Amino acid sequence: MNQSIWKVPLADIDIGQTEIQAVEAVLQSRWLSMGEVTARFEADCARYFNRKFSFAVTNGTAALHLACLSLGLGPGDEVILPSLTFVATSNAVIYTGATPIFADITSLNDLTISPAAIERKITPHTRAIIVMHYGGYLCDMPAILKIAREHGLAVIEDAAHAPGSTFNDNEQKAGAFGDIGCFSFFANKNLVTGEGGLIVTQRTDLADKIRRMRSHGMTSLTWDRHQGHAHSYDVVALGYNYRLDEMRAAIGLVQLEKLDANNQRRREIDIKYRRAFAEHPQLTMPFNHTRCSSACHLFVVLLYRSENRPAFLEYLRKHGVQTSLHYPPVHRFSYYRQRFGDQEGSFPLTEQVADRVVTIPLFANMNSEQIEIVIQAVTGFTG
Repeated sequence: MNQSIWKVPLADIDIGQTEIQAVEAVLQSRWLSMGEVTARFEADCARYFNRKFSFAVTNGTAALHLACLSLGLGPGDEVILPSLTFVATSNAVIYTGATPIFADITSLNDLTISPAAIERKITPHTRAIIVMHYGGYLCDMPAILKIAREHGLAVIEDAAHAPGSTFNDNEQKAGAFGDIGCFSFFANKNLVTGEGGLIVTQRTDLADKIRRMRSHGMTSLTWDRHQGHAHSYDVVALGYNYRLDEMRAAIGLVQLEKLDANNQRRREIDIKYRRAFAEHPQLTMPFNHTRCSSACHLFVVLLYRSENRPAFLEYLRKHGVQTSLHYPPVHRFSYYRQRFGDQEGSFPLTEQVADRVVTIPLFANMNSEQIEIVIQAVTGFTG
């Protein structure tokens, strides 16, 4: 049993006997690498996200890497993306030889990439835009897609935080707006497989490339040969070993069935927090006004004064509440400063958020006692 020092951890997962039995069934089958279970998981994901093509991969970073490769990104190309994201978003661009170009967020209420900032960053070398649906809240996709069409740019959605997020006025889900949608199934995500990820797209040309590159550029898979559909294979492109295994796919099938209900539970907790903290004199809450139905992956607050953050973090720690910071901006990391130059001060909104943000616990299986512990700890902080 996992013994935690926290009364309320930052995240927890909804894993039960159904997932355990699904994994046991795979082990009993004696076929562990990508096969029939993964194919079913991909088909179910394609239906859920309403996309023609769906590819399960080893992790969200692999999904982003394949997305960039399938668009033909390479040296001399520029990709506009937020700095307020996990570093994998920009690392995937660098893997191809292309250059990440950071853009600021929209506001202190909307922590997603700013369409106006994107437009200011476009040059003759710009090939694509990567958006990241921060915390499960959708970027302004209509405005971003309009910019992309006007300038002939591809759009990749980093939807790692947002499986199941939709705009309020339609059922189109995060990941289904751009050319490619990428998801992560890491152990703290809304849908977990431990490691794992997903790529979705409507474009046949991109799907053909992703299918090949996911498995060494081969024309047939081990599963195909096991079923007697092929005896050998050719290698027609440079590829990678980015396949998902059957155990994780089996977990994913169960988790996908739980996703909508668990997202709804997250929304209910989000509402409780917003009501409890509405009059707090020390902090504000981003995304109080949003056009989307969020998957509520994260709940973040902004301290009014950055110098109060260490005391706030310590106060919550003493009350057994784990916290985190999402995110240290990518442009501030040593590697990025050394490679692309010190850009401090270039993204004032991103930097304000980075200095003031705190992430507090939010997960679908939080019980009433845990929710109350968090609320009492946050409201009890007086600076």
